[in-house]
Amino acid sequence: MAEKGEEVCQSRSRLLNSIFVRYRAESVENCYKMVMTPPEKLLIGAHTSAAGGVHNALLHGQRIGATTIQLFTSNQRQWKARPLPPEELVRWKEALEATGIQEVMSHDSYLINLGSPKEELLLKSRETFAQEIERCHGLEIAYLNFHPGAATTGSEQECLDQIVKSLLSFEKLCSSGPTRLLLEATAGQGTTVGYRFDHLRYIINAVKETIPIGVCIDTCHIFAAGYDLRTKEACDETLQAFEKVVGLNHLYAFHLNDSLKPLSSRRDRHAQLGKGEIGIEPFKFLMTDPRVRDLPKYLETPDPSMWSDEIQMLREFAK
Repeated sequence: MAEKGEEVCQSRSRLLNSIFVRYRAESVENCYKMVMTPPEKLLIGAHTSAAGGVHNALLHGQRIGATTIQLFTSNQRQWKARPLPPEELVRWKEALEATGIQEVMSHDSYLINLGSPKEELLLKSRETFAQEIERCHGLEIAYLNFHPGAATTGSEQECLDQIVKSLLSFEKLCSSGPTRLLLEATAGQGTTVGYRFDHLRYIINAVKETIPIGVCIDTCHIFAAGYDLRTKEACDETLQAFEKVVGLNHLYAFHLNDSLKPLSSRRDRHAQLGKGEIGIEPFKFLMTDPRVRDLPKYLETPDPSMWSDEIQMLREFAK
């Protein structure tokens, strides 16, 4: 009888423990729901047009229902950019206040290669990048997103080391304003670096004590680079891999794009959300997973006429 009584006690203990664990899990989930940012307040936007003045990018964002935007502060296909005149800065600040748009991100020029082995190109790249930092500071922009660089005729390691040297040269300039530099994870097309999380870790570890640095993940890019996103399980594994290699504390933003090209293609071709090789599931995941739900997200999908609908769809996913 004693053994029977002991078995009953153990059974009751296991039952009570399972109830407690389930209650604790439900309590944590309920608490999370209570403090969640409302979907309409989440920072979702797109790369909007600054044609006619940088303030127009903010107004474009407002028209599509964005709460954040990305923009080019100058012509991304030219080395030289005119300084922003005082009246344009005034219009920017007025539009920023009127629209309520937050955590704006700039995208640097496509011409810049901070890892170039060619001295002339490297110097031009550093000069143009420094000018971009200055414009971002003048506009009080939160993030400057940039492609790390391309090895061209050198090795990947030489390119990574050159990028580190370039970034460290901006120490004084970075300290003079609010802008954080964000390495954009790349697709690995051509000789570009930044397509492996290890590349991002290497750069961050070398500069994080000197300049404000972080990462922007482009969903199309990392998928093309070989990180699967097609299911919730795949998304979770990829986030865990990023946490292990780089650290989620260094992740500040997302570019949301589907991919026209398949997994590991190493080709950067964007598609509308849910219309490419990735599918819609990862975007639902990114709008609900507590690790990344509140991070700013910027559309770079190819049809701007769809941005308003895509932004609304993402907010629906977050409910």
